[in-house]
Amino acid sequence: MSTVASQLTDNLLNSLYPPSIRALASHHWTPLPVALEASRFLTCAGDAVILDIGSGVGKFCLAAAALAPRSLFVGVEQRTSLVAYAETARKKIGLDNVSFLHGNFTQLDFRSFDHFYFYNAFYENLAGSDKIDDDIAYSRELYRYYSHYLLLQLLQRPAGTRLVTFCSSEDEIPPGYREMDSGFGGQLKFWIKA
Repeated sequence: MSTVASQLTDNLLNSLYPPSIRALASHHWTPLPVALEASRFLTCAGDAVILDIGSGVGKFCLAAAALAPRSLFVGVEQRTSLVAYAETARKKIGLDNVSFLHGNFTQLDFRSFDHFYFYNAFYENLAGSDKIDDDIAYSRELYRYYSHYLLLQLLQRPAGTRLVTFCSSEDEIPPGYREMDSGFGGQLKFWIKA
């Protein structure tokens, strides 16, 4: 574990962001204990390139990168402002094994990544859900499209691919992925493709 990782706390990570972003932490940003457990599972087989789908302000990637300095963590986020907050936080911590991409995850080549982290970024598309902002379009159709698209991408990954989901409806989990463990009241799940 790196020196940075040993000093991390939820409060320290949240303090890297302005108050308006900190206020969203309890519903939208990965809690530190979840990030640490997810990172251990995703990197236990050695060096890896991990994609965080819908990375928000980068909290998962930052915590995981501090814990696993030999792996590379890539966050993809469609909101420019959140990518900017993530990059500012990365610079403050001084991590070089994490990067953030502005874009939609459907634009990425999943073959570039070994394993995946997914904190149900699509849920905002459902009516009555707590939204980060009004900067993007929302619809039930987008929820279905994104879930199906992710399912198809994960289906094409090789055996041994690892996936961690947090607060997922599991609509995006394809056949062939076995649940290996769970935690945090069943909200955090660890999967491996057989």
